[in-house]
Amino acid sequence: MAHFQDVSKQSSLHPKPAELVSQYGTAGFRANAKLLDHIMFRMGLLAVLRSKKTKATIGVMVTASHNPEEDNGVKLIDPMGEMLLQTWESYATQLANAEQEDLLTALKDVIEKEAINMSQEATVFVGKDTRSSSSSLSQAVLDGVSALGGHSKDYGLVTTPQLHYMVRCQNTQGQYGEATVEGYYRKLCQAFIQLIKNKASNCTDDQKHLSVDGANGIGALKVHEMESHLKKELLISLFNDGSKGKLNYQCGADFVKVQQKPPTGIEINPGERGCSFDGDADRIVYYYTDSDGRFHLLDGDKIATLISTFLKELLTQAGLDLKIAVVQTAYANGSSTHYLENTMKVTVRCTKTGVKHLHHAAQEFDIGVYFEANGHGTVLFSEAAEEKIQQLAENPSTDDERKRAALLLRNTVYVINQTVGDAISDMLLIEAILAIKGMTIQQWDAMYTDLPNRQLKVKVSDRRVIDTTDAERRAVSPAGLQEAIDSLVKKYRQARSFVRPSGTEDVVKSLR
Repeated sequence: MAHFQDVSKQSSLHPKPAELVSQYGTAGFRANAKLLDHIMFRMGLLAVLRSKKTKATIGVMVTASHNPEEDNGVKLIDPMGEMLLQTWESYATQLANAEQEDLLTALKDVIEKEAINMSQEATVFVGKDTRSSSSSLSQAVLDGVSALGGHSKDYGLVTTPQLHYMVRCQNTQGQYGEATVEGYYRKLCQAFIQLIKNKASNCTDDQKHLSVDGANGIGALKVHEMESHLKKELLISLFNDGSKGKLNYQCGADFVKVQQKPPTGIEINPGERGCSFDGDADRIVYYYTDSDGRFHLLDGDKIATLISTFLKELLTQAGLDLKIAVVQTAYANGSSTHYLENTMKVTVRCTKTGVKHLHHAAQEFDIGVYFEANGHGTVLFSEAAEEKIQQLAENPSTDDERKRAALLLRNTVYVINQTVGDAISDMLLIEAILAIKGMTIQQWDAMYTDLPNRQLKVKVSDRRVIDTTDAERRAVSPAGLQEAIDSLVKKYRQARSFVRPSGTEDVVKSLR
């Protein structure tokens, strides 16, 4: 019970503002940094309980991703590097909203409901982004961990995907990799260098060059650290590296995607490749300008198409019968779906919006490629798929063409961070694919032409009035809404439109 006394004593140093109500969602908690100290302390407590329950290491990442500098946030990472189990999201909300005098009762309620053995050891990994508020807020998390008797490891400044990676490495006893930032760079970069050895003969030194917009965030810092591991096989010009600009201000993946223009502070010549990370480096988008100065964006749909096409070709060459699928949301451009299904003959699955839905659906296939249009995504390989690839690569009787394809597949598995969307990992994979296929960014862009589209957000008094079905693509209520949408859509060729309620705020989102 001594720990409960520590919790009471420590929690008074992290007081909750009266009547503040917070909700743990897909992105964890996010708000103005000044409102988060008590939440951080309490997420440290919750991480200890989750660690005791799972008998595994849990991660806590302090970041607000693509939000403005003055915001911050926190999310918990489950044992295999995945997002927090959905049933525990309600515990996070419960603890965050408990008034000071009710905190111990709320804590004991979770312990009782989950039948947690409090004598079980607990370990929590903590990471933070570069926001000025992140140091004190991550300390509040560490205070929460120690108050409940947990062990912690403070990784300091890391990208969100790096912390997801560390957690998985730790819980797989190093089978997935070494739980250090150096180990992360080594694994990804060695695989990248092996892949690049297969580059096409028409791939020139100019093709090695890439301009990267670091969104003035943690990604810029980590790309800079990683460069020596790349052994000049990829030459990066880093812009918006945090030395003078504001985090996510007129730069970063979200800005580029929404504004459909290059970030401020980047210099690229017509036809050259550029890419942008978001603030915590779990999203990436590519782009270029043509000789007429027109801006071309290659978003998550284009990335998923490039990767799945490459993997499907390798599976054919290797003679491996593995089921590959691309998982999209209703926001995916219709052209990408049409190209994948009709030209590439790849299975496409549509799920509800939100990374956890995409990740879950991707796990149902041997190889699941998922990307949101905003550039957040990765590739998941089943254990059986990894084993088959490994066996083929190591089998001495495998013929040369099949062995080459199997080795390429194996190194592709190693360059991918399967825990979560990772801008650094995705960038290395895309660069390797372009080099192996001898493709320019214009040729990649020309695989299919995006249909014009527009997204709208409309403020409403109660978003719950709208209910949807068919992966949020059709409205069930209010009565008459879907019929009105259908009658408008019929007036245009290759048109579609949907309306869905936001998961986090009282707005209705529409795409047409």
